[in-house]
Amino acid sequence: MQLAAKETGTTGEILVSKVPEVTLIFWIIKIFCTTLGETGGDAVTMSMHLGYLVGTAIFAAIFFAAVAAQLKARRFHAWLYWTTIIATTTVGTTMADFADRSLGVGYAGGSLSLLALLLASLGLWYWSSGSVAVDTVSTPKAEIFYWVTIMFSQTLGTALGDWTADSAGLGYAGGVAIFLLLLFIVAACYFWARISKTVLFWAAFILTRPLGAVVGDLLDKPLAHGGFDLSRYTASATLVALVIACILIFPQRAVQHPED
Repeated sequence: MQLAAKETGTTGEILVSKVPEVTLIFWIIKIFCTTLGETGGDAVTMSMHLGYLVGTAIFAAIFFAAVAAQLKARRFHAWLYWTTIIATTTVGTTMADFADRSLGVGYAGGSLSLLALLLASLGLWYWSSGSVAVDTVSTPKAEIFYWVTIMFSQTLGTALGDWTADSAGLGYAGGVAIFLLLLFIVAACYFWARISKTVLFWAAFILTRPLGAVVGDLLDKPLAHGGFDLSRYTASATLVALVIACILIFPQRAVQHPED
């Protein structure tokens, strides 16, 4: 089964990945999706009173279906890609909440465990393929590693965001400020420091998830807890509309690299 389209140009053969180019709009949509993962996950588990385990089962089924569609696709499709990202962030939310709250792992323990799994996934991917750069996600093996790594990063982000806002006592607004500052530092390193662009990409990718988690909590938590007390359904619907608008207004294309 061919999983990546190939195009031939004057400089040689180009292997087209099934993930989008990393641009400013990529990061904007990513933050909308991670915030949606928090409000959407909480809407199912809390507002619908289905609980973390049932919510995790529902979103895990959606995640596996979306990844299967991604693997079957012959080329990059923006709608499918961002649907899969949303699936990873919603199941990451419910899975982290289930481990932290229902199983009693705690935010700190959950964050450390997930960080270890994330680093192990990146390490195995690098050992197996020689690169974890997104422009190499053009084979089934690399794509599976890509989505497994994203799943761990999204779940880690939920636990880390909750730990920062709750256990560390910074509150939701404080958590937003902390993660925005860290992302600003990563962006500054991208432009002015000699640090691997791949390392900076994954650092930013990981940090956008806890940012989305605390923004989501800021939107829908009660006023007494430092939130804006918005309806989870309203917040989620608004975020879905923003994601759709971004995809429609700003067309995206797959990242490309010369095939070795």
